[in-house]
Amino acid sequence: MKFKLDENLSPTIGALFEPAGHDAHSVVQQNLGGAPDERVIDVCRREGRVLITLDLDFSNILSYPPSDFAGIVVLRLPDQAHATVKSAIERVLALVPAEPVVGTLWIVEERRIRIRE
Repeated sequence: MKFKLDENLSPTIGALFEPAGHDAHSVVQQNLGGAPDERVIDVCRREGRVLITLDLDFSNILSYPPSDFAGIVVLRLPDQAHATVKSAIERVLALVPAEPVVGTLWIVEERRIRIRE
């Protein structure tokens, strides 16, 4: 599966994806840092990549209907410490084989993952 890490995530988080058999690029790697949300999500749609972000704006299903995208994963965590984000990404990667991501919105919280279509 292909993922895109939003600019609010450390590029070092990308190292978690390859060992799990996935491809991850970051918004920063593509010189999209500071780009409007609409531009970022459009690039994800064109590339068929699941967006992973800390930006709660992407959880608005009226603005970003999940069915229009390869998937959106919003991390809604108590803090943005590297260890907290890493743990959340590891939980996402463990769940990916069992749950469809395409056309869904995942809200990843500290103790649960909610999935909306």
